[in-house]
Amino acid sequence: MERSKRTLCIDIGGSKIKMIVVDEQGEPVTERVRQETPRPALPESILNVIQHLATQSGKFDRVSIGFPGVIRHGIVKTAPNLDPAWNGFNLNQAVEALLHKPIRSANDAAVQGLGAVSGHGLEMVVTLGTGLGCALYLDGRLAAGLEMAHHPFRKGKTYEEYLGNAALLDDGKKDWNRHLREAIGNWESLVNYDRLYLGGGNTEFINFELPPNVTISSNQEGLYGGLGLWTERSV
Repeated sequence: MERSKRTLCIDIGGSKIKMIVVDEQGEPVTERVRQETPRPALPESILNVIQHLATQSGKFDRVSIGFPGVIRHGIVKTAPNLDPAWNGFNLNQAVEALLHKPIRSANDAAVQGLGAVSGHGLEMVVTLGTGLGCALYLDGRLAAGLEMAHHPFRKGKTYEEYLGNAALLDDGKKDWNRHLREAIGNWESLVNYDRLYLGGGNTEFINFELPPNVTISSNQEGLYGGLGLWTERSV
């Protein structure tokens, strides 16, 4: 009997690089492995981490990558929380040369959403970590990745300047939560989504009652969502 295709799901983050292998049903077939994101976060340094972690991940047939920035057809357009050297870098080509497997990639928030959304109506995903990621889905399919992070929010500053990790550390949890509550109100008015999913490591610091149509999604979905890049949900 033919073995189920295995997908190596890679999540490149501003603070950590993680990966896991899943089968065609999205079930893990290996333990998750991770390593701190190197500083400076140059392409060569991150590729070295990917190669190292992949050798610990057993056999796989294809690769998906969640990337913290704008990426189109495997080419990085922006990577604000890594290094300027990423701009214009062909990530898919470089990883394929390392791992000798077909590669698909997308913004990390977009990948997280593929593991989180219900597939009903208009759904929005926002990740709260080193930076802020955002993506929209219509009936379970990825519709668009949005650069919400760098859109003006208040007092001439962007959403990421108020809701990124640096703001959480500098302003404290109380102000960060107050700004997040305000931001959620803005997003609902702007997008009119059916459901909003909040992901990323900093969701653990949310200390107010969320609206009924807002859900906190598991960080694991940032990995498991990588399977969605190889299904009809990414089309």
